[in-house]
Amino acid sequence: MRKTLIPWATLLVAVAVVSVAATSYYLGSTTKGRLIVSTTTSLYDTGLLDTIEIDFETRYPIDLNFISVGTGIAIQHAQRGDADVILVHSPTDELKFLTDGTGVNRKIIAYNFFTLVGPETDPAQIRNTPTLEALARIVEAGRNGTVKWVSRGDNSGTHSKEKSLWTAAGFDPKNLTKESWYINVGSGMAETLKKADYFSAYTLADTGTYLKYSKEGAITLRSLIEQEMDLLNVYSAIAVNQTLHPSVNFQGAMTFVKYLTSDEGQQVIEQFGKEEFGQTLFYSAVRLLKGNTNPTIAQWIREYAYFDDTECPTQYRKGYAELYG
Repeated sequence: MRKTLIPWATLLVAVAVVSVAATSYYLGSTTKGRLIVSTTTSLYDTGLLDTIEIDFETRYPIDLNFISVGTGIAIQHAQRGDADVILVHSPTDELKFLTDGTGVNRKIIAYNFFTLVGPETDPAQIRNTPTLEALARIVEAGRNGTVKWVSRGDNSGTHSKEKSLWTAAGFDPKNLTKESWYINVGSGMAETLKKADYFSAYTLADTGTYLKYSKEGAITLRSLIEQEMDLLNVYSAIAVNQTLHPSVNFQGAMTFVKYLTSDEGQQVIEQFGKEEFGQTLFYSAVRLLKGNTNPTIAQWIREYAYFDDTECPTQYRKGYAELYG
């Protein structure tokens, strides 16, 4: 009996070895490279990145993985080497990310505008007024006890923009946070909009996220000021420096950056939202800057988001010269 078991045992072991080997070969030949993208919430919450992921992964053997957070936290992930590339919208923070040696090969990929939103009744009477004047009116009405302001308060790109606007309007953002009418949410754009809606308050939002939640009926707030230079919103892609973090997927990151700036990638960005919302949520920045098709907005982008007259100074470039031709 024992003699008959030995051949069967040997055969079973052999089958198992072959099976494992075959499985290993199959997985090795089909597994995609993994790319971690730390991204601002507005690109993710609107659904744009879902569309980009589908199109990108049909073209390249790379599995996109998104971490949706505010710009400040997205940069922190990259500084620790926990992301391969970032998608953000805060030029001041982006410059620091380049100068500290973590980021390389910055490319501007898209733009839209922030919008000041508030209740239909507009108690501070800011509708269609210049942005800085509108903020002054909100402060006055807030201090009179007639309105509230809701801030993301999360060190995101939108929060950074808000603080810069308060400063430009002549107010100290830190002091404003201490006033009773000013509410810090410490959360993403979606939650901030919902909180502002709950309080019938004013807030600063990126147009894409506002349109999505307004269209879905999740909020009743109205867009009161939009498409001013002061409200310009520019999105950039920046790869993480492999010299600083050897484990990052730099080649995959640059494949993704090149895709985003390609005609195909820019087409996906430009077309997103047109069918559902009747307008695009994000505009192609690459074609605009190359062709100067709208000189006014192109100049706004250069003034707002360029460093030393370029989107990425030469000392922060690592190969891929074709991106800057």
